[in-house]
Amino acid sequence: MWWTRFKELPLALRVLFLASFVNRAGMFVFPLLALYLVRGKGLGPGEAGLLISVGSTGLLVGSLLSGPVCDRRGRRTALLAALLLNAAGYLGLAVLDGPPWTYAGLLFVALVGMGMFNPASNTLVADLTTPEQRPFAYTISYVGNNLGMGVGPLLGGVAAAYSYSVMFAGNIAAGRACAAMIAIWVPRDRREGGAGRTAGRSTGPLGHGHVLLFVLISFCYVVPLIGLEYALPLAVTTVLDDSASMVGIVYTINSVVVVSLGLVLEKQLGGYGTKLLLQVAGALWAAGLAVIVFAFSLPAILLSTAVWTLGEIIVSVVVPTYIADHVSEDRVGGFMALNGFVLGLARLAVPAGLGTLWSTHGHEPVFTVLLATPLVGMVGYALLRIRPRPTAATPPKPPTPPTSPTQVSDALSPGT
Repeated sequence: MWWTRFKELPLALRVLFLASFVNRAGMFVFPLLALYLVRGKGLGPGEAGLLISVGSTGLLVGSLLSGPVCDRRGRRTALLAALLLNAAGYLGLAVLDGPPWTYAGLLFVALVGMGMFNPASNTLVADLTTPEQRPFAYTISYVGNNLGMGVGPLLGGVAAAYSYSVMFAGNIAAGRACAAMIAIWVPRDRREGGAGRTAGRSTGPLGHGHVLLFVLISFCYVVPLIGLEYALPLAVTTVLDDSASMVGIVYTINSVVVVSLGLVLEKQLGGYGTKLLLQVAGALWAAGLAVIVFAFSLPAILLSTAVWTLGEIIVSVVVPTYIADHVSEDRVGGFMALNGFVLGLARLAVPAGLGTLWSTHGHEPVFTVLLATPLVGMVGYALLRIRPRPTAATPPKPPTPPTSPTQVSDALSPGT
């Protein structure tokens, strides 16, 4: 049972997963930020969008900072710094009333914290788990984050309807609660290295060249996820001329599949190699997007979501697990940060690129491009030399107990 496996994880990780859920559920501000800037601060929609785009560069900076902070100051320090930066930025947005550029600066600070948190969390999971535990631990983390992301916008909408001050206060309070849990129950780093991970120091990023390429190719599996976040709401409301509430149903299907099938799917992953799992993930992404491309309709979009979500689950588990299994202790934080940077880069580049394509050629080439990207990723992973998962180290055998009278005498004599 998953609960038994969960209890076998270190207490620090169980607390981390709970804190991550609370943190995600308490992210009231980010989904409603455009609404706050337009209605709460009196900005125009275009101005608000520009400020959010500029502030969102904090996600990239936070991802890049996470690795050095993890490796030099510790994983717990990185987690606490991430939460405190996020709270400080949102506190400034809530109470300060200045020129528009100050909002972009404060959002930048808040999103630096947001960008730091997930790579640091993944790094701590790598430290405190064995190779056998890691897929399950990353699945629990992913499912918990999705649960929180499902609850957060709902609670944030209720809070914003009452008062924007309540919305900000809830976000900040959730962050402080998470920081308190981490400060109390997550220990300082074990610098001798995580269980079952490569020991020693690397010679730099090229010392793990296969892992570097592995993470960079994963961009092809991130593009469709971010692309659908941009394209589906527009497709449903403008092309299909349906209600915006149907967009919520799409995200509900995604969350239901993740929560209901995430742990079930994880139990099947251990019996297959990494390369095969990534090919299956790419095929699921491509199959889901092909449904939209060749049968564009609202039922096709809903069916597509159930299919590509399965690929999303596999990638979310396999990528951090591969990093944790194959990167030496002094480099794991940096590679987890690179993984976060890939996601942040997609969040900045993909909507802009697809928006230009949509404006000039319509929605059809947008979904065709999204279909092509996982196919490119499948080719990349097919050509990449992916190494097998390491096995857990065999514990040393205890010394053979003495059996002869002479051996017993020697064993008990002082100074031996």
